[in-house]
Amino acid sequence: MYTSFFDLKENPFNLTPDTRYLFLSQQHREALNHLIYGINEKKGFIVITGGIGTGKTTICRALLSALDQSIDTALIFNSFLSDNELLQTITQEFGIPVSKEGGTKKRYIDALNEFLLENFASGRNTVLLIDEAQNLSLSVLEQIRMLSNLETEREKLLQIVLFAQPELQDLLCTPSLRQLNERITVRYEIKPLNREQVRDYIEYRLEIARGNNENVNFSHGTHKIIFEYSKGIPRRINAICDRALLIAYTKDTNSINKKMIKEAVNDIGKAYLTKDIYPPKRRNNYLMFFIFFFTFGALGLIITVNWDNIFKFLSNYHFY
Repeated sequence: MYTSFFDLKENPFNLTPDTRYLFLSQQHREALNHLIYGINEKKGFIVITGGIGTGKTTICRALLSALDQSIDTALIFNSFLSDNELLQTITQEFGIPVSKEGGTKKRYIDALNEFLLENFASGRNTVLLIDEAQNLSLSVLEQIRMLSNLETEREKLLQIVLFAQPELQDLLCTPSLRQLNERITVRYEIKPLNREQVRDYIEYRLEIARGNNENVNFSHGTHKIIFEYSKGIPRRINAICDRALLIAYTKDTNSINKKMIKEAVNDIGKAYLTKDIYPPKRRNNYLMFFIFFFTFGALGLIITVNWDNIFKFLSNYHFY
């Protein structure tokens, strides 16, 4: 709606993942480097975690664009799968012919193994990428671990990359997944952007969308407010900036000020913007720590203040 008013080629703050708009902050660059390293060195298992909206899916798509033609890839978006459905989806994505009527687990694995051996013989690498991996069931994760057994004496035939929210790390620490956890040698967690990165992120996206024109201006102090409400989460930054541009359009101005940012936040809803991107379990761990800390601190203070009375009380009794 507002793109023509600001002379923009397109909406710079779309919520859909678009690799053209990937802002390579230090943490996103590190994530991409970890991925490329793990795949090229054939490390077997790679896990990239990050809170909701931190850019995991965009990094995944950027990775696919960066890999060379000697690498075959299969990307799975739907992580709500059974063991057999996972194997069926993997073979379909790699274009491996398997009869659906006789699609037993053994046939899928045998067909996949044959495909991987052929790729290895021809000098090709094979990568399986699974998005939203925190939704995978324990049995499917165990099946994925079994797939990592497809290997030669020298190296892994299949590189497996899991993109997930932080709760996957908690899941991997459970005793039943200890073997899988120990096989993951490359890990990286994408952290939110800091205040300076938020400013650079906004300017970068505007630069991609507007070309050479300067028809959009975020005034002094707006980036700080956006950072405070977004907590540095790219998806939230997009939501705030998109609404702020719409407000500026309705007011017939190309300058976005702090008042417009606050109005945008109110339109979106502060409840949405203040939600924690980390799972409740992690937050509960912090809460329990503070409860114990203050409880024992208060107990220690009471004993210190009343030590003389306590000592007198105990001295009146004889313990045998």
